[in-house]
Amino acid sequence: MMNENKDYVSQPQENGNVFISEDVIASITAEAIKDIDGVCGLAGNTVADLAGKLGMKNNKGIKLVLKPASVEIECNIIALYGRPVIELAKNVQSAVFSAVESMTGLKVDKVDVNVCAISMGK
Repeated sequence: MMNENKDYVSQPQENGNVFISEDVIASITAEAIKDIDGVCGLAGNTVADLAGKLGMKNNKGIKLVLKPASVEIECNIIALYGRPVIELAKNVQSAVFSAVESMTGLKVDKVDVNVCAISMGK
């Protein structure tokens, strides 16, 4: 049974529909990002952190715009000091595109990467 408070994307299949939760897409995105060398983590914000504590939707550091057969993704990352941020952002984009498209079958329209902070160590 689907949760009424979550958004889903429907993937029509031969024997019925597959519904993919926004949480699944956010988790795939987070896992793809954490494996990128030079990324220390995802950056949340005070509003998102408060929303999570209040039981509202909270995919810390990841924002999704779900469409009927595609998704737009925005991620806020913390970069390791000394790494070229443009190269790091391109690596994040590539990893997220690949992971989300291969695991969900959804088309990723775009991946915006916001480098929100720099960390001196991982």
